[in-house]
Amino acid sequence: MSGFDFRAMPVGTLLRCGDVLLEMTQIGKECHSHCAIFKAVGDCIMPREGVFARVLEGGTIKNGDEMEIVERSGPRPYQAAVITLSDKGAAGEREDKSGPAIKERLEGSGYEVAETLLLPDGKAALKAQLIRLCDQRQLDLILTTGGTGFTPRDVTPEATREVAEREAPGIAEAIRAYSMQFTRRAMFSRGVAVIRGKTLIINLPGSPKAVCESMDAFLDDLPHALDMLRNTVQDCARK
Repeated sequence: MSGFDFRAMPVGTLLRCGDVLLEMTQIGKECHSHCAIFKAVGDCIMPREGVFARVLEGGTIKNGDEMEIVERSGPRPYQAAVITLSDKGAAGEREDKSGPAIKERLEGSGYEVAETLLLPDGKAALKAQLIRLCDQRQLDLILTTGGTGFTPRDVTPEATREVAEREAPGIAEAIRAYSMQFTRRAMFSRGVAVIRGKTLIINLPGSPKAVCESMDAFLDDLPHALDMLRNTVQDCARK
């Protein structure tokens, strides 16, 4: 394709070519092994301009067909990812129940869960996935579960802060204050909430019961925050 500056297009852009309707889902992808293009020209465009899309309406595209950008009939649904941090879960020694509980709750509230991931505790893998989901997939929301306690392997808050551009401390404060109604041990949760680009990242505790209680503290009010990140509202004044 030519004539489009994909780096300037937001994820979610709709492209029409005849009967085919595509939705851009990711811009850029890490180059793990140099392909034939890199060997021929000495450069890989995938991290900057590689575009991925899903087919919303199928059909046939052939060389020479014209493609155009089309306007949405309404706002794009909020898109989210759920990341579970658990050494035992990643090793297959424990069933992940918190991640599915978050996914079910989000989908019940109208969110589109684009990805669910199960990672071992630790910084490196989590930071890499947070950066990818924020920068390349440009999701509205990422919820993590696990790794917010006091053990040496509980480093989810540190990894989250290291990829952050801005902090949103009120969300984590509200979660802890709300959860104190149910257990005094809520004071030991070190979860944080931050912003990277237009993505909000919120750390949740590790147990299924705790994640559901935590989501009660913010889920109903979250659309306003996400709309501000999308720049579709300008202030927080109540009507």
